[in-house]
Amino acid sequence: MTFFKEINDETITGVAYKNVYLKKSIISYLANNGVCTIPELSKEFNLSVPKVTHIITDLIADGLLKDHGKLGSKGGRRPHTYGLIPESGFFLGVDVKQSHINLGLMNLQKNLVKISENIPYELNNNQESLKSLCKLIKTFIKESAIPVNKILGLGLNLTGRVNCATGYSYSFFHFNEEPLSKIIESEIGLKTFLENDSRAMAYGEFNSGVVNGEKNVIFLNLDHGLGMGVMINSQLYYGKSGFAGEFGHIPLFNNEIICHCGKKGCLETEASGWALTKLFKESIESGSSTTITQQNHASATIRLEDIIEGAQNDDFLSIDLIAQIGEKLGRGIALLINIFNPELVILGGSLASTGDYIRLPIKSAINKYSLSLVNNDTQLKISKLGEKAGIIGACLLVRNRLLDLN
Repeated sequence: MTFFKEINDETITGVAYKNVYLKKSIISYLANNGVCTIPELSKEFNLSVPKVTHIITDLIADGLLKDHGKLGSKGGRRPHTYGLIPESGFFLGVDVKQSHINLGLMNLQKNLVKISENIPYELNNNQESLKSLCKLIKTFIKESAIPVNKILGLGLNLTGRVNCATGYSYSFFHFNEEPLSKIIESEIGLKTFLENDSRAMAYGEFNSGVVNGEKNVIFLNLDHGLGMGVMINSQLYYGKSGFAGEFGHIPLFNNEIICHCGKKGCLETEASGWALTKLFKESIESGSSTTITQQNHASATIRLEDIIEGAQNDDFLSIDLIAQIGEKLGRGIALLINIFNPELVILGGSLASTGDYIRLPIKSAINKYSLSLVNNDTQLKISKLGEKAGIIGACLLVRNRLLDLN
């Protein structure tokens, strides 16, 4: 049995299970450290040289490792060095947004080798939307020209309540008793892991974005809705049921606006992409002028993306309303800072692409509403990865789960 089959075989026990675990550990170590000799691996994992040699031989036979030749030394027998063949295995990340999806393939050395962004897609809670999603994933795999048997697993990010441990989504596609991860797995033919979109984006940013040694970090996904990923002592925080991070549903306002969650007064009702779009349309109906309607947009058809583009093109109404949203967001973020006292807060999602138009009013509100002694050591930064954060996070989380990494 090859390594690719071994890692998904839940019936393996005893010595065979231990060997699979050792293979995963060595693959992970080589991915992070480059080429190594057998004596170095033997010392690192406290294993005998013959045992490591046997594992290396198996991984070479499976096409995962290659012999890089002898290591230069001043005397004695020179040991051979071994390293991963990066293109021998891949991880597929699928980041589902409200009106598009992003997909990417990452190799064993954590490099994105193929990426497709902004593929049109409408996320709706029905069978047709799920069927369309699976079709887009299959098309991406086919067009990648990478054999399916080399794709080790699929990571799928969805908004809302997702329990990554059980594979259930409670906000979208919760039609059957069977976990959504198993339904997609049977449809696509790949081991599938579900994750909340904001948490996956956070993990991507933690590992490949603006985080620079900070261990306690909050990532905010400012999109149509509001999401959050929290890293405490360099580990993602999930909470008891895996639903931690419902930033958008802090009951911050005394209003009668019904949120998507069914409650009233949630932060999301007045400080989100949905709230911004609603406010923008109401402002136009009240007589406010904007360059967006001059571009053949009827007010009823204006989308969040149009408002963001308007701000980037100096549309005054877009900039003004984003600042209003930013001030309200800042109040919510001040609350988080008072509770968590993080080293860093990262602004991600589509609204973060407006840069200082959203960051400055947020910063001003943080200074106004949070305790100065608490926020003095908290940095506020814009996401470095943008739309790629979710793809990278999904791929890395699949890699970690398949290779039993933390």
